[in-house]
Amino acid sequence: MRMSPMIRSRLTDWTTVAPLVAVLVLVMTWGRELPGPLIFVVAALLAAAVLAAVHHAEVVAHRVGEPYGSLVLAVAVTVIEVGLIVTLMISGGDKTQALARDTVFAAVMITCNGILGLSLLLGALRRQVAVFNPEGTGGALATVATLATLSLVVPTFTTSRPGPEFSPAQLAFAAVASLALYLLFVMVQTGRHRDYFLPVTQEGSILAEDKDGDGHAEPPSTRTALASLALLVVALVAVVGDAKTISPAIESAVSAANLPQAFVGVVIALLVLLPETLAAARAARRDRVQISLNLALGSAMASIGLTIPAIAIASIWLDGPLMLGLGGTQMTLLALTAVAAVLTVVPGRATVLQGGVHLVLLAAFVFLAASP
Repeated sequence: MRMSPMIRSRLTDWTTVAPLVAVLVLVMTWGRELPGPLIFVVAALLAAAVLAAVHHAEVVAHRVGEPYGSLVLAVAVTVIEVGLIVTLMISGGDKTQALARDTVFAAVMITCNGILGLSLLLGALRRQVAVFNPEGTGGALATVATLATLSLVVPTFTTSRPGPEFSPAQLAFAAVASLALYLLFVMVQTGRHRDYFLPVTQEGSILAEDKDGDGHAEPPSTRTALASLALLVVALVAVVGDAKTISPAIESAVSAANLPQAFVGVVIALLVLLPETLAAARAARRDRVQISLNLALGSAMASIGLTIPAIAIASIWLDGPLMLGLGGTQMTLLALTAVAAVLTVVPGRATVLQGGVHLVLLAAFVFLAASP
């Protein structure tokens, strides 16, 4: 029995092959010390898996429509991010006590400054002014600011435990509150206020083609979407698994460059959020800035709302304290990001200036993470 040319081409397409090969290499190299040349091979497969993840996420998003499509990649990447953080904390010992804080804070800064700024910049370069819905984006920003303050700022000022950490009761409250806020936002985004998160025209009305779907092209079939969903999961597992495989090399490079241990969290967040960054950039280039902002703020929200509860549960088995509170420099950058984001979101329109401001804030974060 011969396969049809369509099925054969789909099986040999690079977006199908890359995740499968990356997972196969992950299985073969897991738990082993890699020589230099093999590290570069794994890194190349990781990059291919990232690009494949973006492709399959867009296929699924096109099938389910907005705003559900924006949730697919955000939640999937965050679930894998949680697994990576917990795995590294279990195997890393005392030096990883602040890894969850460093990674989550890095994810917030990358999404709220990097992805958001890049999306606004690309959208403004295309139409001179990037337009989006301030009601939906403002609600998402308020949720992110609340989650970040409750989970990353408050522990610095609590007095039940020495150092920037919660007591068990405080950690449980923060975990429940974070998860509840995230679920409430998802209900609002996908329920009665769904229109607040759909792309809009320069005049502020919802794009006609997005009222019942996403984009001009016909959505893929259910079978194609399910296949892409499965390959998306495989690709994300490959991305994070291969990232963990080469993490000793990353830690060695960080140490050799005399960078602080916190910079490892920045590298992890950059790797894990690369698929969302590319997906948001593509949406912005297609004049769908709202989808890009959904991805940016949704990813920040999921990174806190799912990670903190998971870390709270994992802390039962983890040895040593769980350091969640930010330092003075980090809190200053978070506050500046919140103020700049509010001023950007309120008008519902942005130019290249707002995009540039957020990208400079990201650059400041990365520089100060390397040189605190």
